[in-house]
Amino acid sequence: MEILAALFFEGLELRPASGGVTKIDLTGIHFSMAAPTPVPITVAPHLMVLVHCPEGASPTAALEVIFTKDGERVARNAQSLQVEPGRFGYRLVRAEVEIEDYGTIEAHCRIDQGPATVVPFTILPPVPADPPSDPGPEAS
Repeated sequence: MEILAALFFEGLELRPASGGVTKIDLTGIHFSMAAPTPVPITVAPHLMVLVHCPEGASPTAALEVIFTKDGERVARNAQSLQVEPGRFGYRLVRAEVEIEDYGTIEAHCRIDQGPATVVPFTILPPVPADPPSDPGPEAS
């Protein structure tokens, strides 16, 4: 089994298409976010891992995603995969990660201890709120 893509996203919709196939619509694909508040915070971005099982390959495997920051492990998710040979599948991964300072988290995705597909996700400082607009002099 092999990883075809791994992306952070906000929304996912599966829809049938002609010929009995399924289409996957992803929305809000992103590789960074402004923190909702100053650090420390906990974030839980959604990650989708798209996989393919070649003909003749084993239909079962283990997907492991290790989240690191500055080279240190901050979260881990492991789950089983079952994909019919010749077909595609996906898994959703969500891990809560405690952030002490801004910077980049890396999701190291791999199947059965194989090579890792690394997906970066950067946490930026919060965006300051717009100051209230001056309504100007009141009409009398």
